[in-house]
Amino acid sequence: MFTTGQLIFSICFVIVFVTIVVIAYRRDKKLHRRHYKGTIWILVGFLVFVGLLLMAKWLLKQ
Repeated sequence: MFTTGQLIFSICFVIVFVTIVVIAYRRDKKLHRRHYKGTIWILVGFLVFVGLLLMAKWLLKQ
């Protein structure tokens, strides 16, 4: 399906990409804490909303 060269390239690409993303996240961690306080509540609200939709779908199916 893939050649050996393609597999080696994709593995190297993923390793380098993940490393760069982790380094960038660590640099911006303090900045994100200061500017994005309370965003966890948006995530909680979204998960509750999706849960309510799934529950409504399940209840209406019966």
